[in-house]
Amino acid sequence: MSQELIYLLLIFGLLVIPRFLQQFKLPAPLTCLVFGIVAALVLGKRVDDGVVALLASLGISSLFLFAGLEVDLKALRRGLWPLLTHLVVRVAFLVGVGWLVWRYAHLSWQASALLALALLTPSTGFIIDTLGRLGLDEKEQFWVTNKAIAGELLALVVLFVVLQSASPPLQIAGSSLALIAMLVGLPLLFVALGRWVLPHSPGAEFSLLVMVGVIAAYVTHLIGVHDLVGAFITGLVARLLRQRMPTLASHDNLHAVRLFASFFVPFYFFYSGTKVPAGALSFSALGIGLAMTAVALPLRVGVICLQRKVMFGESFRTGLRVGTALAPTLIFTLVLAGLLRERFAVPDALFGGLLLYAILTTMLPSLVFRTPFDVDPVENEPGHYAPAAGGAAATLMAPGTSELHVHRVSAAFVAASDAPITTAPAAASPPQTDGPLPEDRDHTDRTA
Repeated sequence: MSQELIYLLLIFGLLVIPRFLQQFKLPAPLTCLVFGIVAALVLGKRVDDGVVALLASLGISSLFLFAGLEVDLKALRRGLWPLLTHLVVRVAFLVGVGWLVWRYAHLSWQASALLALALLTPSTGFIIDTLGRLGLDEKEQFWVTNKAIAGELLALVVLFVVLQSASPPLQIAGSSLALIAMLVGLPLLFVALGRWVLPHSPGAEFSLLVMVGVIAAYVTHLIGVHDLVGAFITGLVARLLRQRMPTLASHDNLHAVRLFASFFVPFYFFYSGTKVPAGALSFSALGIGLAMTAVALPLRVGVICLQRKVMFGESFRTGLRVGTALAPTLIFTLVLAGLLRERFAVPDALFGGLLLYAILTTMLPSLVFRTPFDVDPVENEPGHYAPAAGGAAATLMAPGTSELHVHRVSAAFVAASDAPITTAPAAASPPQTDGPLPEDRDHTDRTA
């Protein structure tokens, strides 16, 4: 069989079959992961292909590039104090879990910290993309969105610090300077491209954005940090430059990056599956994974319930819904499990236990809310299961304030204004995109 035909069959298998199996409550990312594991067991080292690795790198980079593009710092500031409290609690748990792992699992403190991140960090992209299907109300969607993205930002910072701490001091200084240079240089690069390239290349915004994101991802890979950090920073910088360069993070560009990510993301899960060793499929790995799930998952959900009860006076049922929606950890657990195996040589059984934990936490919302669970940024376009929060790979926008949602609501408002009035007209006003927090609309839900 020719190499070209194998690639075509792989593309068909990853883009079509997982979608078909979703009707049986099998999440498409997990199906792609299983395909990779089966391919590795059947083909052995022959499955290690440079083209698939490149496609996987494009998948994870484009997903986090889109994540940065969807960040809205204004929405984050609106929920600042509750989110700060949430982050303080999360830091305390990271430190506590990391210490327990270091004390009893006999791992280095860097490996213990990464393991704690793998257990406690939600996968924002998956969580946001499924909000519209879980039946959560506006308030619940708002806080799930913001807590997920705040936890992801914290995890990226901790990831950089932990990975750099294992390097020699001179390398740490060089990597830190490189990251600072990238933070300063990316805005200047975008401005330069906007001034000297884009006026002469109409429609090139998407190509330039993706290529800058890939280059930034490669830079962070060279300095010893995962590719996703550079891609995320690129998207965030492009979003912050939106007023100066509106076409860079425009609706059309978001749609293009959304389509790009949706095509390449399945290859990342397949490639991750091909890296699973046979020892990770043992009974020891099964026991470790079940033990992790039995301890960490109820603890994570329970802390969210308690936090919501203390801060907002909510019922435990509401806190349980928010905590369950924040349960999936698939992306970060896969990334960190791979780092633990490559850089810290953790046992295969622990690696397999982390994979099982990621699978079980990812399937929890689908089982509890009885809805299929998937990651696909295109699903948030009009005509799909568009969540009220305008879900995407990672968004800070409050429910109902995403660009797509505002565009659709504004169009509906104009249409309604032009329609003949058959009843007593009410005072019409344009849709608001920046109002009080959901809790501020109903003070009976708060303790103070």
